[in-house]
Amino acid sequence: MSDDPEPAVNISGGTEGGGAAAEFDPATADTRAETVVDRLGNLFWEKTYGGRDAFTCLVRTILSQNTSDTASQPAHDALIDRYDADGVDLAESLANAERSQLAETISSAGLYNQKSETLIQTGEWVREEFGSAAAFDDFVKDEEPAIVRDTLLSVRGVGPKTADCVLLFAGGRGGVFPVDTHVHRIYRRMGIAPPEADHEVVREVLEQDVPAAKCGFGHTATIQFGREYCTARNPACLEDPDACPMADLCEQVGVYPATDEVVDPAETLE
Repeated sequence: MSDDPEPAVNISGGTEGGGAAAEFDPATADTRAETVVDRLGNLFWEKTYGGRDAFTCLVRTILSQNTSDTASQPAHDALIDRYDADGVDLAESLANAERSQLAETISSAGLYNQKSETLIQTGEWVREEFGSAAAFDDFVKDEEPAIVRDTLLSVRGVGPKTADCVLLFAGGRGGVFPVDTHVHRIYRRMGIAPPEADHEVVREVLEQDVPAAKCGFGHTATIQFGREYCTARNPACLEDPDACPMADLCEQVGVYPATDEVVDPAETLE
């Protein structure tokens, strides 16, 4: 169970960017996906979304690609310490960064040579297209979500999860359910998304079946659920069928308690 303290107000979408308070009641859920998210609402506290600086959020998400929070957070902190001085635009600062120095700064994040190139190119893109990180922030928070998403996806090194995280954590947009490795694994394992579904198909299923105000919370809470209960190789149901709060909703696709075998859901089709 999570040690996070309960907040005074439960808001899934966030008050910034048009979010709304969400009620979490599994008994009234319309879909299995919503029932899962509502149960997560009883396990983990509902966080608010929106209000983060968009370019800083983009940088943080790029650093998190293919690595853990434990590794990427120190890289983010070191980058901010070196390149985000008072009065200096972070996009401009990264656009002008010396690549080897930036790579050394973010080395704890893994793939640091590739990520340093992406960050410099992203800084150059923001400078050329918007003029500053502040103007980019206005674009993310004020423009239509579909336009923001398509624009972000046009940038080299920015994939669907990164674009959706910027929309959620900076823009506070409802109806955005970013799909990381936990989300991708869990909803296919449960049988809510097809076993062969890629990240985009899983996102489409969830954004269709989960109310907009609950999508942001669904993303973060599913990650927490994946860390505490439904891990990649040792889900709680292997040890005890009653240990998982989603047991009655889960089809256990790729999980075989009789043999303690766990495979990717897509492998069940082979």
